[in-house]
Amino acid sequence: MKHYAGLDVSVKETSICIVDESGKVCRERKVASHPEDLVAILSDPSFSLERVGVEAGPLSQWLFEGLAGAGLPIFCIETRHTKAFLDALQQNKSDRNDARGIAHMMRVGLFKDVHVKTLTSQKRRALLTARSLLQEKAIDLENEMRGLLRNFGLKVGHVSGGTFERRILELVEHDTELAEIMEPLLAGRRKLREGLAKLEKRVLAEAKQDDVCRRLMTVPGVGPIVSLAYVSTIDIPSRFRHSRSVGAILGLTPVLKQSGEMSRVGHVSLRGDAMMRRLLYEAAQSMMTRVVKWCWLKAWAMNIAKRHGSKKAKVALARRLAVVMHRMWVDGTEFRWTREDSVSTVAA
Repeated sequence: MKHYAGLDVSVKETSICIVDESGKVCRERKVASHPEDLVAILSDPSFSLERVGVEAGPLSQWLFEGLAGAGLPIFCIETRHTKAFLDALQQNKSDRNDARGIAHMMRVGLFKDVHVKTLTSQKRRALLTARSLLQEKAIDLENEMRGLLRNFGLKVGHVSGGTFERRILELVEHDTELAEIMEPLLAGRRKLREGLAKLEKRVLAEAKQDDVCRRLMTVPGVGPIVSLAYVSTIDIPSRFRHSRSVGAILGLTPVLKQSGEMSRVGHVSLRGDAMMRRLLYEAAQSMMTRVVKWCWLKAWAMNIAKRHGSKKAKVALARRLAVVMHRMWVDGTEFRWTREDSVSTVAA
């Protein structure tokens, strides 16, 4: 007889429910959220597990790798589908009920599994996230210092990152109390900037060593950060049958609302990886406003800007960039500047 298991994961403990093909609950247990403890329960020879489901979450990648390494048929399932199924199935929400509901999802096959990234892509994503975090905190600290000094009529003005500290010291030079207040803030900013510089060197080194990243950086407006983020987000390009699917996965395609005689195309869905979506938008903005050399892609975006405005053009160009970069990755080609040379890319 076939069996199916559902795991409801929390930080400390995981609720396990195993059901048979008729839906009868065979075992329910709560164990520590660690791969070894889960494998010890799920590897019981009395059960013939067909599918094991775990909802995507902070610990799901780690647990997925551990269970898959033990030879268990593990599936990481999409959170929105899981929530909709559990809301329709149960009235009272609990860890036990959630695990039971996920087990029934596995039994009836009513689920959508999500891709679990490789370890290399996970580490690259952690590097990019840490870099972005340090950058945001450094900017927040600078803005706070600007606001504090503005209360005393001291205006920092427009200064570069390298001259910011010198400008602050100039403003508080004749005020001992303000200088003492600014000193620890400047020290914290200095530490954040030093850490940011180290992580940016790591990003540059990773991008230079990766053949795919170097190829993607031939696209105007795409640098090391965008290319490395794209490679770590897509992870395995073959999981997309068509390059145009990448735009939808990243939330850069319009939402269609259709019912009866009503059919309306709305704004982009904004689902998927928010960091990658933001970086693609920045790359599109850079291509349209900073890149001097013209190419077919920039000309295409400029024509959209004339008809619908620059904001919609940048969103459309961000989606097109995601599609073109995937096709370049799959084909092993560099960016083609002329339209004639890009027939295969456009068709994709």
